[in-house]
Amino acid sequence: MLVDQIKTEAFRLGFSHCGCARAEPPEELQSFYSGYPEQGKHITLNYLKTNHEKRMDPSRVLPGVKSVITLALNYFPPETIPDEDNFIIAKYAYGSDYHIVVKNRLEQLMAYLKLESGAIQLMSFVDSGPVPEKIWAHRCGLGWQGKNTILINKKSGSFFFLGVLLTDLDLEPDTAGIDYCGDCEKCIRACPTGALDKPYQLDISRCIAFHTIENKSTIPEDVINHLHDRIYGCDICQDVCPFNRFSKSHGFPEFLPSPALINLRKHDWLALTNDQFNAIFANSPVKRIGYQRLMRNIEAAGKKSG
Repeated sequence: MLVDQIKTEAFRLGFSHCGCARAEPPEELQSFYSGYPEQGKHITLNYLKTNHEKRMDPSRVLPGVKSVITLALNYFPPETIPDEDNFIIAKYAYGSDYHIVVKNRLEQLMAYLKLESGAIQLMSFVDSGPVPEKIWAHRCGLGWQGKNTILINKKSGSFFFLGVLLTDLDLEPDTAGIDYCGDCEKCIRACPTGALDKPYQLDISRCIAFHTIENKSTIPEDVINHLHDRIYGCDICQDVCPFNRFSKSHGFPEFLPSPALINLRKHDWLALTNDQFNAIFANSPVKRIGYQRLMRNIEAAGKKSG
């Protein structure tokens, strides 16, 4: 079967998981769009409104689409950067920009599909475009969207990058993922700012990751009070998730931190120059927030540093 061939090639390219689904409108998003953005919890993420129609119907993105392929690439590190006398960045930002790494592998998979199937339509997305990756990952059987709103796989946790392919190939769908969160609320209790005020819902206005990555304005004082040395991203709700005890380290040199990053300590971060920033984060996702915003985050975290 073609689906089996696709999965074999995906695993050869280094993807940890691969699944397929019918390209049917994700009706489960309707309740989200009927209330969440209107409550203002999306803050400055205006794409949630502007791309509503396309997110609700993949055929508006790729006319003639029949199937969605979702893939996951592991980024759980072999070792974490020391946190003693240090500021903390999210694990996904240890190495090279995942957009480039995952996109490159998706393009190789697309080339394989075209070689096997001839003149077909394909579009790829890596955290970009009007494609709800976590919804498709759930539909494709990669896992479920947990109470922390992150995609969780029962056997391997949640430290994954997601990539999505839309295609006019008619592929046999996988069974959608099953929710195994049960009565567990460790992520909700662990969130220091209360951003997970309700299970399966994220109040972005209180999220550390949002404020240290997306927020271009001033970080609210009540968030600053709970940064716990975090200056780019967070990971707290993932670190406490019981399913991440099954996480296995990745094997990608691109995702390993540089010696320069590993060796930084608080006094180094506080004295970081623009030239050092450009050198250390040249190929990193951190680069996109720029030197000034990173220093804003460092100053904010430093206020409450022990």
